[in-house]
Amino acid sequence: MDLFDRLLTEFHASLAKVRNLQDLEAVRTQFLSRKGLLAESRKGFSFQTASPDERKEFGASFNDAKAAMEEAIEKRKGDLERTERRSQIREVDITLPGERPARGSLHPLTIVQSFIEDIFASLGFRVAEGFEIENDYYNFIALNIPEDHPAREMQDTFWLDNGMILRTHTSACQVRMMEQVKPPFRFIFPGRCFRYETIDASHENTFYQLEGLMVDRNVTVAHLIAVMKGLLSRVFGRDVMVRLRPGYFPFVEPGFELDIQCLICGGPGCSTCKHSGWVELLPCGMVHPNVLRFGGIDPDEWTGFAFGLGLTRLVMMRYGISDIRVLNSGDLRVMKQFAPSL
Repeated sequence: MDLFDRLLTEFHASLAKVRNLQDLEAVRTQFLSRKGLLAESRKGFSFQTASPDERKEFGASFNDAKAAMEEAIEKRKGDLERTERRSQIREVDITLPGERPARGSLHPLTIVQSFIEDIFASLGFRVAEGFEIENDYYNFIALNIPEDHPAREMQDTFWLDNGMILRTHTSACQVRMMEQVKPPFRFIFPGRCFRYETIDASHENTFYQLEGLMVDRNVTVAHLIAVMKGLLSRVFGRDVMVRLRPGYFPFVEPGFELDIQCLICGGPGCSTCKHSGWVELLPCGMVHPNVLRFGGIDPDEWTGFAFGLGLTRLVMMRYGISDIRVLNSGDLRVMKQFAPSL
């Protein structure tokens, strides 16, 4: 049985050179695999000519050698795994100051929305929310947009299988609020909107608006312009160049487009402003009498104005973000820029 003694001696010599789990697996394969040295040892023993006692002794020695090798490999494996785990443990000097955890950040949309809500709160406006999934009545019909109205084609609406829609504008909140609260009142409705349109540097299919609605006696266009200019000067911390031009929206009369000079390029033109130098920011106007009637309000006694602030575009102008797609990208590199400093 000197054969097994020699194999064990050779095995332990190889095992002593093992430094990692890969080396250990190589030794196991060399000695204990189906074609390993231990299995090959059977070829040198003639089972046909050996006596029963010799076969019994050979088998016992073979099994003892195999068991010894397996036990040694398992022990060595345990030692290597413990060493590897210890090497991964970082030693800590408890006398050193602790490490401050990384701080999260608010999305720039959240920052600007909260800021604007505070501005309007100082002007006596209350904040309310609507529904992102709306019905046709509040999103269109009650806003003076009947089923056959061409303005529906401008909305690029997402229709759901149950006949509901993803609201195309926060204006859908107007009549709902009129039904619940009697004038005079002032409200803003911030929220997410959806339109099925081509995405580019200044257009997204998911974006944020902030609707404003004020109904009182003797409200005029002058009140609307004053509120809008005051808002923009506080948002940007300085006077910004604006222009007011006629705009058609079925739920206001008269209607206006309030644009601001592009703060990305300063006026010469870029991809954000479509090379016009101006960015559409505040479609607005005096609430149409029909909309007041849908809300149960007498237009002969009450007037009001409404506006739909493009909150996402306002964020772009405030922080110099040239591509609207960045805001919905989920890119943490963008968010880290808005993390509070330690």
